[in-house]
Amino acid sequence: MESKDTVLDAQAATDHHHGKHYTHLPQRSVLAVFVGLVIAMVAAALDQTIVSTALPTIVGDLGGVNQMLWVTTAYVLTATVVMPVYGKVGDLVGRKGLFIFALALFTVGSVVCALASNMGMLIAGRGIQGLGGGGLMILAQAIIADVVPARDRGKYMGVMGVAFVLPMLVGPLLGGLFTDHLSWHWAFWINVPLALVAAIAAVRFLPKPQHKESLASFDVWGTVFITGAVVALVLATSWGGVRYDWDSPQIIGLFIGVAAFSALFVLAERRAKTPLMPLSIFKNRTFVLSTLAGLFVMFALMASMTYLPTFFQIVHGMNATTAGYMEIPMSVVYLVSSLVSGFLVSRSGRYKKLMIVSFALVIAGLVAMTTITQDTSVVLIVGGFLVVLGFGMGLSFEILVLIVQNEFPASEVGTVTAATNFFREVGTTLGASVAGAIFTRGLASTLSEKLASFGGLEALGVEANSITPSIVHMLPGELQRAIGGAYTDALVPMFVAMVPLAIIGTVLMLLLKEKPLAKEQAHEAAGL
Repeated sequence: MESKDTVLDAQAATDHHHGKHYTHLPQRSVLAVFVGLVIAMVAAALDQTIVSTALPTIVGDLGGVNQMLWVTTAYVLTATVVMPVYGKVGDLVGRKGLFIFALALFTVGSVVCALASNMGMLIAGRGIQGLGGGGLMILAQAIIADVVPARDRGKYMGVMGVAFVLPMLVGPLLGGLFTDHLSWHWAFWINVPLALVAAIAAVRFLPKPQHKESLASFDVWGTVFITGAVVALVLATSWGGVRYDWDSPQIIGLFIGVAAFSALFVLAERRAKTPLMPLSIFKNRTFVLSTLAGLFVMFALMASMTYLPTFFQIVHGMNATTAGYMEIPMSVVYLVSSLVSGFLVSRSGRYKKLMIVSFALVIAGLVAMTTITQDTSVVLIVGGFLVVLGFGMGLSFEILVLIVQNEFPASEVGTVTAATNFFREVGTTLGASVAGAIFTRGLASTLSEKLASFGGLEALGVEANSITPSIVHMLPGELQRAIGGAYTDALVPMFVAMVPLAIIGTVLMLLLKEKPLAKEQAHEAAGL
């Protein structure tokens, strides 16, 4: 670890490039910064899935099965809408203070969730967590782009890909361990020490920004309009077919709102002095193709991870911890493929063929998941289907961000990284909300159908909104199997819906024009 004096020396080691400051950091300082960023990403990513195994118990305790999808959606929704804001503000005033601010917000949200005594408080806390977590994810990637050249960045991005997705994959295991051996509240308390360590690393090792610009020209209206569009989209996809019919005035009105806010956003960006998301980036073919592909990957990942632990608990009688163990094989292969892809791309400077292979594997994994029945072997699901899916996702996850960064100068890296991550999080949000809507609606109808001959749950003194794995396991064997069948029938349509998106992602990668990765480090306007 470097001393404070070393960091100050590094701050002073500035030069000029096209009239703008940039900062050189010693390799040991880069590694120290990197460790802090990885810890922050682990905390933010962990929170997207750590509740999945705890979710049946949480909503049962708080009486909110019908609000289950919002425990996940609230986090990814707020994380999504703030990503472009963090990216643009970081480019304007530097990223160190902003990174620490995001850590503070994330910690406050975690404490609110840990203390939650009702669903409203829990969902509010998840929203606050997202406001900080969205910043941690985008700023970590942007800071690495400030201090590492594109050609070498693949190695770092590979590790950061692991730091982001591996916690999402092992999160269910941790959530299960906490639920079974402590309490579900610890799924949120765990974030506090992680955030504290990351904050200490940031304060000590991140150099102060070498430039600051005024926030007076910040694109307020663009922020308002894009927030409105995302919120309307999430509400429409969450409520459609569940709370309201797809052709109801409420859902149609929300989709009209999406279109209206999007149009207003485009107008605002054309007039803004410093647009939140410059429209010029959409003229870059590589940006558009890579960003859309990343959106589809996140959609599939979030939909896959959110409800599988519930499936294992209800259908196969596992406790929360054991259901979490089911994610380990997918986690391991994801880790391997992400690291391998990072080093391969760094060595060769090429990436297109690897991306095509990645999406082909994702398609294979998703198609396999559509064949699941109540009697499908757990070994086949976990050791076969999910392994293929995880390996495919790991190959492309962080490399897609690197491809985008390689297309733009360093002064725009924060903005374009934020933009591509914004659309990834749109995919995450849609994955959670659409999958939740498909699952919730399907579960309601299949439960009614399969339990009709038993007189329904109410006849047994069980409320649908308070179903937990422990309650199901106390029921007679025939009834357990009927409920398990209902959960299985509700799960499969989610994977069916994802297959076309993975196919489109493959086509996008085929259309990608490969540009060799830059070897030099362009620290122009590095916003540390």
